[in-house]
Formats: sequence, structure tokens, C-alpha cells
Amino acid sequence: MNLLSIALTIAGLCLFETITSIDNAIINAEVLSTMGARGRRWFLLWGLLLAVVFVRGLLPWAIVWAAVPQLGSIGAFTATFSSDPLIHGAVARAAPPLLIGGGTFLVFLFFHWLFLEPKHYGLPGERFFQRQGIWFFAVVSILLCAIVWEALHRDPLLAFGAVVGSTAFFITHGFKENAEKTERSLLAEGFSDLSKILYLEIIDATFSIDSVLGAFAFTLSVPLILLGNGLGALVVRQLTVGNIERVKRYPYLKNGAMYAILLLGVIMLLDAFGFAVPEWVSPVMTFGVIGYFFWRSLEGTSDAFNF
Repeated sequence: MNLLSIALTIAGLCLFETITSIDNAIINAEVLSTMGARGRRWFLLWGLLLAVVFVRGLLPWAIVWAAVPQLGSIGAFTATFSSDPLIHGAVARAAPPLLIGGGTFLVFLFFHWLFLEPKHYGLPGERFFQRQGIWFFAVVSILLCAIVWEALHRDPLLAFGAVVGSTAFFITHGFKENAEKTERSLLAEGFSDLSKILYLEIIDATFSIDSVLGAFAFTLSVPLILLGNGLGALVVRQLTVGNIERVKRYPYLKNGAMYAILLLGVIMLLDAFGFAVPEWVSPVMTFGVIGYFFWRSLEGTSDAFNF
């Protein structure tokens, strides 16, 4: 990768991490408002270190290591900077199951938002799909069958990757559902600051899975993922301690994040099935989609599409 590609990738990762973590920032701000000054300082200092190093650093590294175990722990981290053709070949062969799993996860995530989650309606048809929420499980089940059927014709490991992606979605979805209930309890009852910090760290790890898996649509380089997502995590922390109400004034940012997730998921699926997608497409597309919905938020046309 040349310097321009590296800079574009890092910027795209940072923006994607920031936008997909808005919900997390709002939860953090609400819980932190009930904590003492010492607890808030501890979370914002050490919590940032845990978020960047142990979650957004170790998780992509562990994923690459699990996908290509013959590289070893150090090799999984430095693989993309190596000039050894054997290492590049190993990563290339292991990438499709990783990409199809991540792509399946992200596409499922989008359809869950489209069918079941409350939202500001930013595009025609969104209200219609939400009224058909009962069809969510049917849609993703049929989609998974189609992906697995096509994958079986190529490689059974590819099909297994798709199943792992769908499994990861439902597991993390369960954690997020429980997080919303736990948040209400934390705000209403007398929990200690330590309990709240531990809760926020667990929630941060759960919410980060979306952005970490989506990062592989940008690059397979663990150091670049660490840098881009780490910068995004820093921005999210600044939003948390700043005026989170300013973020809430942009109602369509979540829409932008979810449509970016859909497109990144499709790119990962295409890559997994052997379609070569240029490396600049993911960051440029992310900036374009999120930029459009940011503009829509500035226009103040909330809920303009009612069908």
C-alpha cells in the first residue's frame, strides 16, 4: 500500500469506528453522569487504554491468528508488512472464511436495524420495512441458506465461516439486548462506581465487535486496524466527556452507519467469493454514505419519508 492508500484507510476506519460507536458513547455519557469524579477519571484514562489495546488491538489480531494459526502470534500481527510470498499466500488463502463470516455478521446487523430497531426514517421504504418486523428472521435465514449453499460449492470452510458469522451476530445481539436492561438498572439503583466501570468496559467490548469486523473490509493489516479504530475510540471518548447532546442533534448519523455497514458487508462477501474489490472503495464509500446522512441531519428533515 502507498502512503495515500494507508492514510485513506486509516481515515475511513476512524470515521467508521466513530459513527458505529455513537450508541455506545450515549450509554457511556448517561452512566458516567451518575458516577463520582474519581470514577469518571479512571474510566476515561484506563478505560481508553483497555478499549484501544485490549479490544480494538487484541481482537483483530486474535481473529487473524485464529484464521491463519501457522503464522504464530507475532506473524499474525506483522503478516501484512512481510515481503515473504509464503506468508502472503497463507493470509490470502485464509482470508475468504474470515471475510464471509464478517460480511454475514454485518449484513445481519443491517437487516436487524432495518426491520426491528426504532429509527429516524431517512430513506423511502424504511417505515414500510419496520412495519414488517416479523419477517426479519425469515429474511436472514433465507439469506444464510443462500450464502452457505453457494459457499459449499467452493469450499466447506467458507460455508462454516458464514455460519460462524451468523452465530456471532445472535450472541452479540443477546448481549446488547441485556445491556439496555442493565443500563436502566444502573441508572435507577445504587450501584457502586466500580460496578458501573466494569459494565461500561463489557459494553464497549460488545459494541466494538461491529467496527472490528467491519474493519476487515478496509484492510487485513492488524496495525492499520489498531491505529484507525484506536483513533476512532479516542474520538468516541471525547464525545462522551463533551456535549453528547450535540451528537443527538444529528438524527441520521445512525442511518449512515447502518447503510455503511450493509455496503461493507456486501464488499466482504464479494471478496470472499473471489470478486476483486479495489482497496479504495471501502473508505471512499464510507465517507460518501455517512457524509450524505450528515448533510440530511443538517437539513433538519426529520422523518420526512413516511412510507
